[in-house]
Amino acid sequence: MTDVLLCVGNSMMGDDGAGPLLADMCRQQPRGNWRVIDGGSAPENDIVAIRELRPARLLIVDATDMGLNPGEIRLIDPQDIAEQFLMTTHNMPLSYLVDQLREDVQQVWFLGIQPDIVGFSYPMTPAIRNAVVTLYASLEDRDAPGRFPAL
Repeated sequence: MTDVLLCVGNSMMGDDGAGPLLADMCRQQPRGNWRVIDGGSAPENDIVAIRELRPARLLIVDATDMGLNPGEIRLIDPQDIAEQFLMTTHNMPLSYLVDQLREDVQQVWFLGIQPDIVGFSYPMTPAIRNAVVTLYASLEDRDAPGRFPAL
């Protein structure tokens, strides 16, 4: 079965570029057996492609304001995304995406990376870049994303 890594974010918005950076790293040197999709700032546009793949696992990675220190990574229960009012910069809430895919995907993981600076034309901060490198290194182990601390 296929595992899909959906990287979400906008590389022109500082730390919100964490997802696209991870997608680029995976394209240049794949880790594990993840099928990588760069969802950009409108990941809902990839719902059909993900449905067609019918992945056993979907890992969504996004910069998410969780009130933590910059660069901290947390596993968030997809059902809690809307309830906890987690802030992202995207057009539609990620809870909509998860709801649309629930019947087609056996397991959904959501990993949030706490951003520091999200603003147009800002560079990515070192803490977020390091978090992306840590997450990238973990992808070799298919179950590693589920081992990050829960929010």
